[in-house]
Amino acid sequence: MGSWLVAAVAVKNPRDRRLVTLAGILPDADGLGIVADIFQALASGRETSFQNYARFHHLWCHGWPAALVFAVVLAGFARQRWRVALWCLVTFHLHLLCDLLGSRGPAPADLWPICYGEPLFHHPIWFWKHQWRLDGWQNMVIFLVVFALAIGVALRRGFSFVEVFSRRADAVFVRVLRQWRTRLSGGNESRGA
Repeated sequence: MGSWLVAAVAVKNPRDRRLVTLAGILPDADGLGIVADIFQALASGRETSFQNYARFHHLWCHGWPAALVFAVVLAGFARQRWRVALWCLVTFHLHLLCDLLGSRGPAPADLWPICYGEPLFHHPIWFWKHQWRLDGWQNMVIFLVVFALAIGVALRRGFSFVEVFSRRADAVFVRVLRQWRTRLSGGNESRGA
């Protein structure tokens, strides 16, 4: 949702907003090893080990090489190529910043480092020893703030983060939000607002 907020401010058309938003999600593509882990466990009848997930997540797609590849590929589909490439780099790095700040596991030693040169170089590796838990109150507060901002943008601009999945569903979502706003305000606002 944070990537979509950046996209909503930075680019003008739905396609480019979708691409910039996608750039903020794609770093976690290296976590898809979890799918192989699950299929491996189902096929073998053993408990899931999550080896592929642990080995590759935060490694292949959390560095500058992936940032450049994603930005170039996504910009190739954009209407405003240079603008989208720049904002793809921004949302990609916003993802990394969020991971650096708040993606720790349950134990204080369960830090998730950012291997910024991977998969080409082993350095630099960034970590923050005060990284908060993924399910920590800090992430919950940030989510609520970002969600409220996204709803505000949807009400003002007439499009929402739902447009990433479907423009038709987005139109319905925004219409419902505006109806709720009208009802909550006592019906003083016009229906088309």
